[in-house]
Amino acid sequence: MRKMKSIIVLGLVFCLSISLVACNTQNGPLKGQGKSETKDLMVNRNKDVIYCFTDEIVGDDGYDESKVTAALSEFSLRLFEENIKASGEETNVLISPTSIVTALGMTSFGAKGDTLSQMEDVLGVQRGYLTQHNLKYSDNDAKELKLANSIWFTNDERLTVMDEFLQFNDEFYDAAVYETAFNAATCDSINSWVEKNTNGMIKEILDEIPADAVMYLINALVFEAEWAEEYDETQIRTDMKFTSSKGEEQRVDMMVSDESAYLVDENAKGFIKYYKGQKYAFAALLPNKDVTVSDYVKNLTGEHLQELLASPYTGGMVNAYLPQFSYEYDVEMSDLLENMGMKDAFDGTKADFSAMATSTRGNIFLNRVIHKTFIEVSPVGTKAGAATIVEAMDECAPWYDEVYVVRLDRPFLYMIVDLENNMPVFIGALNSVE
Repeated sequence: MRKMKSIIVLGLVFCLSISLVACNTQNGPLKGQGKSETKDLMVNRNKDVIYCFTDEIVGDDGYDESKVTAALSEFSLRLFEENIKASGEETNVLISPTSIVTALGMTSFGAKGDTLSQMEDVLGVQRGYLTQHNLKYSDNDAKELKLANSIWFTNDERLTVMDEFLQFNDEFYDAAVYETAFNAATCDSINSWVEKNTNGMIKEILDEIPADAVMYLINALVFEAEWAEEYDETQIRTDMKFTSSKGEEQRVDMMVSDESAYLVDENAKGFIKYYKGQKYAFAALLPNKDVTVSDYVKNLTGEHLQELLASPYTGGMVNAYLPQFSYEYDVEMSDLLENMGMKDAFDGTKADFSAMATSTRGNIFLNRVIHKTFIEVSPVGTKAGAATIVEAMDECAPWYDEVYVVRLDRPFLYMIVDLENNMPVFIGALNSVE
């Protein structure tokens, strides 16, 4: 069985917090300073138990990477669409599908029955196929994209964590496992782990540990890459305007370059700009003037997105105008995932995470999904980071014949793309530069 190498991933942290609903009301949420002794449970852990369950959990019979990435691209677009609906047309939205899919993959090892089936239906792929897909990023040695995973759970005797659940996450996600008292120091330790593994881009993901929390599954993701061709001073226009989704004109520093990969369909046009090594790229799609970003995303399918990214038109030159921008985004996504069909996981009477852990206080279910991201696009390149917390509780310049112009001077859709699979690692919408 292949062992996943330790990585840090593209600025997106996914924490799964498992708390207990059969509430302990004597203690409030924990913040700030404190003392905590943490024990790394993966040191000298016996790995033999995993192999008798491997085929059942991650069997790869019939695995088709192109179908899996198309399905996950569809999930990415639909989740992005839900974020646009929740945040509104005036908000700059940014999510990291790769981080979310990684975290949900870790979580899936604890799910059974209808809870697992609904997770698979929303993602569009079986758990085994999802694990095979995520192994690709775990074994990734690219310097641009780095990933790290960890599991933290309370040493309170009320919680019994399934050994197989920890084994699978160690084997397939290289997750460090820590057993610790859930006090204020643990909150600080988790935030420090996240900050370290997002290269300082996400400094705080967890503001408190609720009194009944018992577990956190964390994925940290970092992306940092330089352009294949950086912009020099002569390519930066400081006198240009960006029209926001509100119709307001905003001054912007616009980076101008000639690109060879043109994207076009009946509702949008755009371009691809490559990072060094051409393993990753920045892709932008500017909807037609009579089409909003949300309407374009609503009608964009994962299959069509894959086709666009896989087959850009290279018979012409693109005069590409890309604004410099930087922003943060955060959202609580439990309602969004429920709207997509992942209902039982958030229902204390129906959720089945018995393969993850059990509590003497009641059934474990998911409560909140908090997602936080950061991006900076500059003349040198791009860096991005993200964090997601899932909280669970129990029942308590060559010659071209054609030249195209793509001026990103109004709201547009953009992605950071894994070119090997044409999979969006990040997907965002820029609606304002102020």
